Amino acid sequence: MKLSELLEGHDHQVLHGDPDSRITAGPCLDVHRVAPGSLYVAVPGHDGGGTAGAVPALVRGAAAVLLEAGPPGAPPWSAHPDACVVRVADARTAAAVVSARYYGHPGRGMDVVAVTGTNGKTSVSSMYESLLSLAKGARVGVIGTSGSRTGGDPVPMPRSVLSTPESPDLQYILGRMRDRGTVSVVLEATSMGLLHHRVDGSFVDVGIFTNLTQDHLDDHGTMENYRDAKLRLFRGMCRHAVVNADDPVGAAIPAMMPGAVTTYAIEAEADYRATDLVVDASGTRFVLHHDGRKYPAAIPVPGRFSVSNALAAVAACHRFGHELGPLVDALERMPQIPGRFEHFDAPRGVSVIVDYAHSPDSLDKVLQTIRGFARGRVLTVFGCGGDRDTTKRARMGEIAGTYSDLCFLTSDNPRGEDPEAIMDQVAPGIAVTGTPFERLGDRRGAISAALAAAEPGDVVLLAGKGSESHQIVGDALLPFDDMATVRELSRD
Repeated sequence: MKLSELLEGHDHQVLHGDPDSRITAGPCLDVHRVAPGSLYVAVPGHDGGGTAGAVPALVRGAAAVLLEAGPPGAPPWSAHPDACVVRVADARTAAAVVSARYYGHPGRGMDVVAVTGTNGKTSVSSMYESLLSLAKGARVGVIGTSGSRTGGDPVPMPRSVLSTPESPDLQYILGRMRDRGTVSVVLEATSMGLLHHRVDGSFVDVGIFTNLTQDHLDDHGTMENYRDAKLRLFRGMCRHAVVNADDPVGAAIPAMMPGAVTTYAIEAEADYRATDLVVDASGTRFVLHHDGRKYPAAIPVPGRFSVSNALAAVAACHRFGHELGPLVDALERMPQIPGRFEHFDAPRGVSVIVDYAHSPDSLDKVLQTIRGFARGRVLTVFGCGGDRDTTKRARMGEIAGTYSDLCFLTSDNPRGEDPEAIMDQVAPGIAVTGTPFERLGDRRGAISAALAAAEPGDVVLLAGKGSESHQIVGDALLPFDDMATVRELSRD
């Protein structure tokens, strides 16, 4: 496509070259991925190169560059007479516009669901996928923390730690899914993904809001900013909302979208409501109420939070016209969600649960659920991520100590921080509860110690990393998988 076609109607200023330059290799934000014919978007501060990557992108053969401001001094464009350089007011907004157009607005050809909230995004996405696959045989696409797949088959992309891909990657993935005959796509819309316009131009039909609790204050500074980033999804980005009426922020969304909101809840009155919950180690039974009718239901995951996630998935599926009865029947047949209350029977009658819980609220809910059915002791292996909100560390230690009989404090994803310094901030929270704990910075060693200490009937919780297949240490992604480690140690 011509650059002028991609930018039509979007405010811009041509600084150099011909705006009819043809883009043949797609938009990208990472200078290292620029190929001849690419459109490089210079997002200030982006790890992939930012504004400083503009000239290197041209050297690599970019057909055009979008930037917010040129480099100081004389513009270095003359050495690239065949390229076009364009100034835009906001590079991220422009990236979303040109990416959606380049890939032919793929979101228009599918039912698109975006899930936001502090906790539950991956679980709701996986449940939505399972329900449509089991009840309708539909090909469903999923984009999120665990990567991208459609019909169960992965959509190959460069390795990334982003749950919500940057807009060029997101539109590329949506385009691949559309071309493979995908009926519906569900994507995780993180607060930063929404704030940075990654989801713009995706034509979201249904936006789901799960909850809002403390997290990501390192990015947003205040809970108010964090909330407002989440709420961008419901300020003109989606046509209809499915919201958790048990959450105060969710309960306020109907006023933002009059006549375009469906509610779900366990405590509050809602369009879809669950009552009579019975929780045990194998899952949760409940009664689903909708439109004056009752539906006996069950899910193979323990916990009230799991029921809330299931209600969100059912409500979204039903919103697209799928019959409620078959959807409810499919709930009980859903497979385990990797890294989300994922269960493994270890030797000697020990149960292991791997969960992504990495915030105070999620850790509290998971441990309370385990306490409700555990026959023996609860042993918790956990840590806190580096370069993230430090104010939650002692609180998470206190929660772990409150609900556990023994804790193993270890490393999560330390990123650029010293793992020992992170544990120094968590340890006082455990200590105040009086629960005994061990500090083992090596995560494999901590898991091994917990399994060795566990007795028949005990439950070992591995919290924080879920289905992640790597550990982030400095700038390196080191292979590490909690469940794979448990299985390996259980064979020794």
